[in-house]
Amino acid sequence: MRPLAERMRPQSLEKFCGQEHLVGPGSVLLGAVRSGHFPSVILWGPPGVGKTTLAHILAGELKRPFYTLSAINSGVKEVRETIQKAEQQRFFNRPNPILFIDEIHRFSKSQQDSLLGAVEKGVITLIGATTENPSFEVIPALLSRCQVYVLQPLAPEHLIRLVDQALAEDEELKTQTIALESYDALLYYSGGDARKLYNLLELVVSGLEPPWVITNQLVKDKAQQSMAFYDKGGEQHYDLASAFIKSIRGSDPNGALYWMARMIEGGEDVKFIARRMIIAASEDIGLANPNALLLAHTAFQAVKVIGWPEARIILAQAVVYLAASPKSNSAYMAIEAALEAARKTGNAPVPLHLRNAPTALMKALNYGGNYQYGHDFPGNFTEQEYMPDAVSGNAFYQPQSNAAEEKMRQQLRQWWKEKYRY
Repeated sequence: MRPLAERMRPQSLEKFCGQEHLVGPGSVLLGAVRSGHFPSVILWGPPGVGKTTLAHILAGELKRPFYTLSAINSGVKEVRETIQKAEQQRFFNRPNPILFIDEIHRFSKSQQDSLLGAVEKGVITLIGATTENPSFEVIPALLSRCQVYVLQPLAPEHLIRLVDQALAEDEELKTQTIALESYDALLYYSGGDARKLYNLLELVVSGLEPPWVITNQLVKDKAQQSMAFYDKGGEQHYDLASAFIKSIRGSDPNGALYWMARMIEGGEDVKFIARRMIIAASEDIGLANPNALLLAHTAFQAVKVIGWPEARIILAQAVVYLAASPKSNSAYMAIEAALEAARKTGNAPVPLHLRNAPTALMKALNYGGNYQYGHDFPGNFTEQEYMPDAVSGNAFYQPQSNAAEEKMRQQLRQWWKEKYRY
């Protein structure tokens, strides 16, 4: 027997649930289907919101040949073989086939490069599905040839409709008289993921006994027994990431290791964890230990090359180093203060001596005049104004009390005396 999620997979746009902004009346994808001029697209969204289903439906609506590859088990060889098959079908003005690549963010650069020619020449229309930000995971050359559409987590009303449809229409469930006490637990544990919702509903129903009532407690018990509580697309995902970052910020390597282990056990993408550490290295450690950013970035590059399971060791080394480092958020506070000032004084003119003077007219207007080239002075420094009058004297950067920034404080005082009140 096929899983419930597969049995309930919609076969038409009319049956497709959610994503009205993309496939509802007057929407962009629906318009592209109706016109027949369908571009290559990247569908970006969390798990279980219909990316794969939508790709199949779109191919059916367009009446085009449909090829599918999974980035998990397909390489350059499989991509080229599929493109060759597509080329063989280009005759009698037949529309070009659709190539669907699930988890396209897992394709390496060389694998993505192998798609470029076929997409550009129109041999295939690419539909890629990804749970990761395409700006980071899809090479620019391929991304520029595709439209990116964002799919949202399913709303409670969508999930309720899916439950009702399953109980009323599924070939197995409709033969049973099942009462649903409340949707709350099903919605909570599915986290906007239709596949997880169906899997949980099927699991709960399989253990039902008279009086055939689905209760919140029953759903909770089944979920905690048989499903990982960590949801990469739901609230728990952000709670664990928050606890992880706050442990680093709080200088507790044990807490940081524990919450990172929870994310690893929950199947979190290694790059997500590594990216959080790069952010923490600047936001929370910053200038107190500038090497933290270098190490975090190196860890990110290393885990991309190594992958699981060895990547856990690299992550552990990096997270312990970050947690044990001295902390400073001075750079974070400085840019926030500077941004606030820029919003208030965005029309303040650049002082003449700081302006560029590429033409004779600009030089005649004294653009760049009286600028003092720091390297011409002792110690490579001379005191001059670098901000417009409207913000002159503001000290956006305030060194904090740690060894590295104390040295910076002394250097700035030596240069600027009391001008910036360091």
